[in-house]
Amino acid sequence: MTTTTVTAFQPPVTTQPSEHRPDMRSTGDGARAVGAALKSDSIKASTVRTNKAILLLTIAGGLLVSWAVGVLVTDQVQYVAQVGFFWTSVTSMLAAIGGVLLFGSEVQHGTLASALAARPARWVLALSKTLTAAVLGLVIGAAGLAAGFGGAVLAGLGAGDTSSLAATVGWALLFTVLSAVLGLGIAMVVRNSTAAISGILVWGFVVENLFKLFLAEEVARFLPFIAGNHLLAYNSDFETPKTLAIALTRPENALVFGGYAAVALAVGTVLLYRRDTN
Repeated sequence: MTTTTVTAFQPPVTTQPSEHRPDMRSTGDGARAVGAALKSDSIKASTVRTNKAILLLTIAGGLLVSWAVGVLVTDQVQYVAQVGFFWTSVTSMLAAIGGVLLFGSEVQHGTLASALAARPARWVLALSKTLTAAVLGLVIGAAGLAAGFGGAVLAGLGAGDTSSLAATVGWALLFTVLSAVLGLGIAMVVRNSTAAISGILVWGFVVENLFKLFLAEEVARFLPFIAGNHLLAYNSDFETPKTLAIALTRPENALVFGGYAAVALAVGTVLLYRRDTN
């Protein structure tokens, strides 16, 4: 007699797909990414020949201009505490150029794509460039002030009123720091070093002076470099009594100039996210 074995039916086992959970970056990961980006940007900034040339020009120009003013200007009494800041207006432009090159050189040499590939979080790049620009502006500003005071001393000028010298040095350094950040922001928007540098120089040395002639003084005081230059220790010989009467305070001028830098940087950061890396 043949027996038949009946096996109970077993349904096929199906494997449920595992739920995809994206990798979460911790605060420590972000801090390490910023630190690595800062190290990379500091190496780039310190090895670029143009930045070295800017620093040398800052020192040489500050010494020459302050010495020449101290020796050649004899129709009024000059002091170190005043003449030492004369070169800072140009130093701020040099700092802005340095800020432009921090980003513009990445675009020009095609290294922006690789930098973003290494650190996809673009806010890391924006923050690193901003901090590097601030340090670069501080270094250029300090070098320009040291050269300016040195040239005035070599010209044999007296010290003058030094009671507010430390505070004025601080405002002057803030001017050059914000100038470098402004240059960075403009470069992030324009993405062309030549156009950004040309625009800054033409605006600062030509356009603003024309606007100052035709705009009401209540409006002209809010132009960026006019506000920035009023952070320094001296008043221009072209300032009228009315202009001096309605002039903004140093904190107000800092807010105006810093506002331009912040807007340029914010717009540049937004475009960094929206644009292609090439």
